[in-house]
Amino acid sequence: MIVRSIDTQAPFTTKDGSTIRSILDAANAPVQNQSLAEAAIPAGGATQRHYHKVSEEFYFILEGKGTMEIDGETQPIQPGDGILIPPGAWHQITATSGALRLLCCCAPPYSHEDTFFA
Repeated sequence: MIVRSIDTQAPFTTKDGSTIRSILDAANAPVQNQSLAEAAIPAGGATQRHYHKVSEEFYFILEGKGTMEIDGETQPIQPGDGILIPPGAWHQITATSGALRLLCCCAPPYSHEDTFFA
């Protein structure tokens, strides 16, 4: 059985500029098909607009309010919202009311090599 506490995971900055703490991924468990992380975006901050060629992502908003842009469509987001980001979709998340805290699940697992910018 593999159990990891988020409190034992060191934060790091992804290529898009968000700070994440991996909960389960290939770096800390025998993960093959997905990864789960907590991401934090400071008030007024945003990720750099990007896409992933291979990974499908789910975001689940835990705290804060913001906007989510996917392929030119923008929508307000708040705690309790789940967001699907298909592979190849350009996307950016912005914290508009306080800091954002969210869960991010990627399948296959997140990698810097699968993150692309304009």
